[in-house]
Amino acid sequence: SQIVKWNVEAAIKSYKGDKAAKPVVDRLDVHYQPGHGFTSMGETKESDGRYFISDNKFSKDRFLPVGPLHAETAQLIDISGDKMKLVADHSVYSEPHDSIIVRRDIIKTRQVYNLDEFPNAVMDPKDSGVFRNGKKVTVKLISQAPAFSMREFKVKKGDEITLILTNHDKVEDLTHGFGIPKYDIQFIVNPQETKSVTFVADKPGVYWCYCTNFRHALH
Repeated sequence: SQIVKWNVEAAIKSYKGDKAAKPVVDRLDVHYQPGHGFTSMGETKESDGRYFISDNKFSKDRFLPVGPLHAETAQLIDISGDKMKLVADHSVYSEPHDSIIVRRDIIKTRQVYNLDEFPNAVMDPKDSGVFRNGKKVTVKLISQAPAFSMREFKVKKGDEITLILTNHDKVEDLTHGFGIPKYDIQFIVNPQETKSVTFVADKPGVYWCYCTNFRHALH
């Protein structure tokens, strides 16, 4: 259960029979079994060799058993020098399989989007509705606390539904959600963002659609 830093040139010399070559530069214990490893910017052309993250398995006894899936661990290691240093150690979901480390300056986060960036945005409540083209149906909705622009909509069994939802709120933490549990649909829409989902209405009946980021009655 170690991360080992190698000198590739020395490893080649050792393989060719050089007994003086020392291919292993450093070793660092981790807890407990490295399953997957990733380097900083390693999935880009700008891999910088600064950090390594070890996604570990069989580390369940390091954390309290707070649910049916016991937490495991990921450990962030500074590999920039000859001696490696553990710089962060935290719990993760069971069986950690994939991580990515990128520079902070290339992550451009936003909490409030721009309606004009979405060509399918529903710009006005009066544009809401159900629009049919044969078996293909487009449902256009706006969410603005505390309600959606339509209380209900009807389609036919077998229709292919494309539901488009635009969040008209501008407050940065007024994220809305949209869920249809019986169709395994659930997504969120950030302020001024537009999202869509396509599915086939293959089960007759009445289905609740609701905002999964609950704030108000009937929302």
